[in-house]
Amino acid sequence: MTDSDRRAALATVVAVEGSAYRRPGAKAVIEEGGDGTGTITPGCLEDEVAELASEVIESGKPTVVTYDLMDDDDVWGLGVGCNGIIDILLEPLDASFEPVASAYADDEPVAVVTAVESARDDIVVGNRTVVRPDGSTDEGGGLPRSVVDAVADAAADFAVSGKSRSIAVSGEPVTVFVDGVAPLPKLAILGSGYDVGPLVKCGKRNGFRVRIIGFRGGIDLAARFPEADETGTARVTDLRADYTFDERTYAVVMSHNFVDDRFAVAELLKTDVPYLGLMGPRERFEEMLESYDEEQRRTVEANLDRVYTPVGLDLGAGSPHQIATSVVAEALAIHNDRTPDHLRARKGPIHDRVELGQRAEAPGVDRGS
Repeated sequence: MTDSDRRAALATVVAVEGSAYRRPGAKAVIEEGGDGTGTITPGCLEDEVAELASEVIESGKPTVVTYDLMDDDDVWGLGVGCNGIIDILLEPLDASFEPVASAYADDEPVAVVTAVESARDDIVVGNRTVVRPDGSTDEGGGLPRSVVDAVADAAADFAVSGKSRSIAVSGEPVTVFVDGVAPLPKLAILGSGYDVGPLVKCGKRNGFRVRIIGFRGGIDLAARFPEADETGTARVTDLRADYTFDERTYAVVMSHNFVDDRFAVAELLKTDVPYLGLMGPRERFEEMLESYDEEQRRTVEANLDRVYTPVGLDLGAGSPHQIATSVVAEALAIHNDRTPDHLRARKGPIHDRVELGQRAEAPGVDRGS
């Protein structure tokens, strides 16, 4: 969108008090005319935000607006009653976002530090600086170095974790939104059967970068799985030499070839993957354990906490798409450090909170009370 001739605004949730559909960091791109991509509310504020986005596109000036939905009574005739106060930052989407887009495309973690409230003459709402985990920034950042340094630790942490939070800068009449833009988690699928297709689609729709690795030549993997971000082949014994499997990679082994799966499991458990799902019944894995040589067996048995087989959550799933849903849900639970359960059984907020002091006073125009 930054290199398009279509004008648009970026809407970002920068603070929430109480309950809300999305948490800080949630975004929507709103094009001129009201169309767009992404959601920041379940629909109750979209028309209002789209109208404000049009004003921001025309003026070229970022703004923060506050919606107070704490009252259970009818809000603007919409019957919202969401029991939350939401601050939304609206910015013209232009070439100044290119460093963020480039870092995202290159799988590099960064944090975007943006002023959302300021009483300093040299800082206005929308001034921003892109910060890397080591604290370095690009030349020409829009915020003074003193302000960036004051939130450097949070920026470094959020860049890697993907968390976001509005922070009142100590000793300054400035509040900034520190928005972590972490690389997407990766879903590595080892297999090339047609049952891989639903898993690719489900993984993509749930925010994974999907890589497919086949062990047999003669198959055009890119043509068979066009939604995958990356496809390739490898000898199963060369997996670690040919590909990188880090702590943000969630692997699913489903070649349906006992020998290939056997070697793939042993090789992947020598990497940092936090999750290794193996397709097939429990008896197959037990047979696999018995077939390993002494070194392989020690490797696997020492890492059984990372092996999930039969793969997936118990959803009573049977069709390929249902199985894919259960597998991706399990990987998401591991990625988000959650033990799967019904939300009705969870005590307290369903979203994690970033605890860095109190929420700043609402910096924008209050249109809800």
